[in-house]
Amino acid sequence: MTHTDLLPPCNARASHQMNTVISAQNLRKSYAGQEVVSGIRIAIAKGECFGLLGPNGAGKTTTLRLLLGLTAPDSGEVGLLGQEVPRHAREARLRVGVVPQMDNLDPDFSVAENLLVYGRYFGMEDDAIEARIPGLLEFANLAHKRDAKIPTLSGGMKRRLTLARALVNDPEIIFLDEPTTGLDPQARHLIWQRLRELAAQGKTLLLTTHFMDEAERLCHRLAIMDQGRIISEGSPRALIAQHIEPQVVEVFGEGAGKWAWEHAAHYAQRFEVSGETAFCYVGEAGPLLAHLHGQSALRYLHRPANLEDVFLKLTGREMRE
Repeated sequence: MTHTDLLPPCNARASHQMNTVISAQNLRKSYAGQEVVSGIRIAIAKGECFGLLGPNGAGKTTTLRLLLGLTAPDSGEVGLLGQEVPRHAREARLRVGVVPQMDNLDPDFSVAENLLVYGRYFGMEDDAIEARIPGLLEFANLAHKRDAKIPTLSGGMKRRLTLARALVNDPEIIFLDEPTTGLDPQARHLIWQRLRELAAQGKTLLLTTHFMDEAERLCHRLAIMDQGRIISEGSPRALIAQHIEPQVVEVFGEGAGKWAWEHAAHYAQRFEVSGETAFCYVGEAGPLLAHLHGQSALRYLHRPANLEDVFLKLTGREMRE
């Protein structure tokens, strides 16, 4: 069995006529009098990769828990695979895989034993689980680690095993809470490749992430959350086109701030100064680049606008704790 044998082919992704498998209407949740999810609405179609982005404390993880039925909402409605949640959350979760933010693998078991024990939680017979283990390990590039104990694995291996474990029950939907946080670039790119394979075969993915390039590469649509509300939603390209000028010139160096306040408005539709960097947002960068070419004390970078620009414009550049 190869990793492509794990999941049956599906044409659902081609249909975006909202064969909805995850939905939320007017969802609200408060803790200690503070509303952390404030009336959000979500509709995710079968076969979509949908991203949920936001600063720390925006309400992303609470939203995932509400959608999974792990937390009861104060008000609003949730539907998961045709089941009312949280009333019938247990039945729905039998068809769902979850990759939590923090790995929670059992350190006393081997790689294969972790998959076996997890499969039992879904009522699967040992023979059925054992039949899936070789393909799952190949999918995670861990076939050579079948009998290894968890403490001997690297962080990237543990993360890949956690993803493979979420597929034991052949789920229709996979929830991923910051799936690549803490990984090196090689491990991150491998997980991206695996997630693209899952999406290509019709699995529905819902992920939270702090990596804007991750969301831009993987997501068909995404929602940006802040202070418990969804403040913008659409495809990555549509959000960039809607909120940001097409080109960005970053000017940096000790005198960048002073230069920006004196000159940036002449060349840019909009600019921001953050630390020793001035971000100039322009429709046509030629005149600004010609000007900067003569400024020997300044360095600059010219690039197309990206999702990170959108995120920072909508949620601000200040740190969130």
